[in-house]
This record gives sequence, C-alpha cells and structure tokens, in this order.
Amino acid sequence: MEKKPFLIALDLDGTLLKDDKTISVYSKEIIAKAKADGHIVCIATGRPFRSSSIYYDELQLSTPIVNFNGAYVHHPQDDQWGTYHTTLDLKVVKQIVDVAEEHDIHNMLAEIIDDVYFHYHDEKLLDVFSMGNPDITIGDLRKNLGNDVTSVLIHAAENQVEKIRSYLSDVHAEVVDHRRWAAPWHVIEIIKAGTNKALGLEKISSYYNIPPERIIAFGDEDNDLEMLEYAGHGVAMGNAIDKVKEVANKETRSNEEDGIAHYLKDVLGL
Repeated sequence: MEKKPFLIALDLDGTLLKDDKTISVYSKEIIAKAKADGHIVCIATGRPFRSSSIYYDELQLSTPIVNFNGAYVHHPQDDQWGTYHTTLDLKVVKQIVDVAEEHDIHNMLAEIIDDVYFHYHDEKLLDVFSMGNPDITIGDLRKNLGNDVTSVLIHAAENQVEKIRSYLSDVHAEVVDHRRWAAPWHVIEIIKAGTNKALGLEKISSYYNIPPERIIAFGDEDNDLEMLEYAGHGVAMGNAIDKVKEVANKETRSNEEDGIAHYLKDVLGL
C-alpha cells in the first residue's frame, strides 16, 4: 500500500532557523529525505517573501508559500496557482498613524508586498528591512501611501505597547488583528482581521488534497497558534512560548537542537 503524503508546514524564525538565522545541516538532510519520500514541504512565515525566498531556495522547494502570517499567499514558481493578498484599508491605516504619533512611537512602517514605507528615517530598522532589496520610501505614511497595505508595524517604547494594542482592540477590532513581536523587539504587527497562517495553510492543503490529520505544522510564537490548531500534528518547538505549547498537541526539541528534524524522523520513519 502506498504511503499517503503529509503536508509539512515550517515557520522560519525560532522554528526552522537557528538563532543565527541559518538552517542546520541535519534539518536540511531530514527535510530532503521527507521530500524524497513524497511528502510536501512548505514555509508559513510572518516574513515577506523577499526575506524568506533564500530559505525557500535553500530547501529547493517547489510549493506555494505563506507570507505575512497569511496576508500574502502565492506560488513562487507557478503564476497560474493564484495569488491571495489580504489588505488593510488605507483609511484605517491613516487613523492608526494619527493615534500612533500621540504615543511617542519610535517608528511605524507599512508594507505592500515588497514595497516598504517608513514613517521616519531609521538606520536600525532600515537594516533589518532591507533584506531582499525592497523599494523603500521614507516620509509621512499618510502622504506616501496610495494603496491598501499588506501589513503595518509599529515600533514603540516598551511601556506604550499595551496602550496602543488596547486602542487597536477598542477601536479597530472589527478590521484589524494585532500581535506583539518576540523580545527584544517592542513591535506591534497589524494585519487584516481574521488573517492568519492557518488560512494560508488551508489553501495549500486543499490544493494538494491533504486533510488536516496529515498536516504537520511547527511553530514557536503567537502567530503560529491558529496554524498549530488547524494541523492534525500541531508541534510546539521546545523554545515555544507557553501559549503555543498549550495549543499544540505535540512538542519537540528547540530550534537550536534540530527540533523539526527529530520530530519528522520519528513520525515519518525517515
């Protein structure tokens, strides 16, 4: 009897990637074996495509990819597959800029797929966001943005983060979802309400006709919660936050200890 393929969904930061942002040799070896065995491997990340494509290429993937936590889903090698882009209403973004300015923020930036708009000039963040050479525009977002946006990031003082988040929940809960980045960044990430990695994963799994019970998803942060709940095997990394470990039905070693490789080797018998 032929083995039925699993869909394996990999978060990048804190999950597939070690803390130095590389993929270990062992992880690469086991993922290659899983693919050779007929399993389907995809990436589901909060990152834009431009800063995840190097890992896509390194793993030699030929599958659709989930970026911006599900706000942008496409197939890098097949234009016919379809592009799913879920955006934030420009009017709402402009209202958020007004409020953010009252909260002593360090910066705010908006992304429209691979175009990046900074509210203020910012060497430190420019460095982080210049991976993959996006088009960068600097200046008042209310003047420079002409289209609805994929995602907004607010870089705030630590003591302001919760105040801004409660404003977002009070005023914009119907239209936006927001998450807090992992330390050391005091960053609030905003995408359209109801957007998450599970929705992207659902598009990919239905394309390959793979039911949830044959989906293995790995994650470590709160942007992975929905995806781990959706997958039959929701696997928390050893370094995952407590909330992720509570939602996950499996756990593996940390991202520094090849957690993904050890789990796949055991479960898929590689």
